[in-house]
Amino acid sequence: MNKVQFNNNVLRDGHQSLAATRMRTDQMLPICERLDNWGFGALETWGGATIDTGLRFLDEFPFDRLDALKKACPKTPHMMLLRGQNIVQYAHFPDDVVSAFIKTSADHGMNIFRIFDALNDTRNMKCAIDATRAAGAQAHGTICFTSSPVHSTQKFIDMGLELQQLGCHAVVLKDMAGLVSPMVTFRIIEGLKKTLNIPVWMHTHDTAGLGASSYLSAIDAGVDAIDLSISPFANGTGQPDTTRMLALLNGHARCPDVSSEQHQALKDIRHSLEGPYDELSEFTNHKNEVIDTDTLEYQVPGGMLSNFRAQLKEQKMEDKFEEVFREIPVVREALGWIPLVTPTSQIVGMQAFLNVKFGRWKQISPQAADIALGYYGRTPAAVSTELQQLASKQAGKAPITCRPVECSDAKHKHMDDLRKELKKMNMPSDDEHCIIHAMFPQQLAIHFKNKSKSATVSVPTAKVATVTPVGNGEIKRYALNLNGKRIEVGVEELA
Repeated sequence: MNKVQFNNNVLRDGHQSLAATRMRTDQMLPICERLDNWGFGALETWGGATIDTGLRFLDEFPFDRLDALKKACPKTPHMMLLRGQNIVQYAHFPDDVVSAFIKTSADHGMNIFRIFDALNDTRNMKCAIDATRAAGAQAHGTICFTSSPVHSTQKFIDMGLELQQLGCHAVVLKDMAGLVSPMVTFRIIEGLKKTLNIPVWMHTHDTAGLGASSYLSAIDAGVDAIDLSISPFANGTGQPDTTRMLALLNGHARCPDVSSEQHQALKDIRHSLEGPYDELSEFTNHKNEVIDTDTLEYQVPGGMLSNFRAQLKEQKMEDKFEEVFREIPVVREALGWIPLVTPTSQIVGMQAFLNVKFGRWKQISPQAADIALGYYGRTPAAVSTELQQLASKQAGKAPITCRPVECSDAKHKHMDDLRKELKKMNMPSDDEHCIIHAMFPQQLAIHFKNKSKSATVSVPTAKVATVTPVGNGEIKRYALNLNGKRIEVGVEELA
């Protein structure tokens, strides 16, 4: 019997789920050689929120990170999460921009594109699948798991078959909120394996404490690969820890053969990551580290639970938490029982908040209106007629049934338009900058402006300065403490 493949997500989903995606590239590099040599089937190194957050908060140009990680991990295939026609944003982009993003990413070394759509509308995935195949990379069609009166095991299997027919090299069951139970997992994976002739992978989270046991069921059903992480960027709202999964599979016929050196490497990586985890304490939260069964009731990703609590507190509505979250299933049903994954989870959560604050459907967010009117794609079930009529009146536009990016009212910027804009601003106009500009124009402009500034660090006189090493490994960075203000600098800046 073949051994199950372990993938590792610590460099992307691990810190996205547990530390608000704030790990910097230099905090990753010290563990890369050990990750690359461990024997993982794939390393998730990019995509999801890392491109936005890295540019917006860390001032890192996204392709610089991919280049650095590819150089540091040359042996293991790299994979990324791609939101289909949304790329890594929330809006739909024209086909030429989607294709350019994928080709450019593949040119920089991305091997596997895990492609999904928030509504499971395969029309929004086809362009990305075709572009991935044209770029010579692996297209993994992804099914977003959810439960509702209109979802069934057979529906997920049918979607898997459609993705295979679209040319995907593998199909992934993506359980973004950690909701799928072991028995349901077994039925879906077994059905996919019996129906398809391409590999079947699985991704889940341990938010509600089901992740590791559901992986065990998936392995029993024949799943080919599963996603794991490494503590402290594991468990809770992240993926199960690799060492923990090995212990759970001890004695199982499909448990990978792992040497004592590999076990030690996992320990070494964990110890190396403790420094960055502590450094990111501003963005970590104990509630994200522990099992939260609330997610089983509300069916929202774990990270959203903690973020929403904070937002309600800011609005002085913390006493309305239960009322707002009880409204989520109402909104979700009215919007056609859509899965809750970025960006739909945020849109549904916001509409639930508006319903509680102002009265049901008294104020409809533009994004919720667009879902109701078909501008995000085809919903799993029919949208409430009442909501669709209200949304149409408020938004001043009619419902559509075509692929959203083909809507005649869509005002898209194509690659030529983006190139012209960048040239006018005296910024680089290569494909790398064009596609980032398409998604994050303000953040790219700020980053470009910052690049022209001097990166030197001056230490004022008459100030007490202490310098301490940060993290482990060959990449040396130091925390410079000036009268209590902490600034991190590279070794060359202190020389």
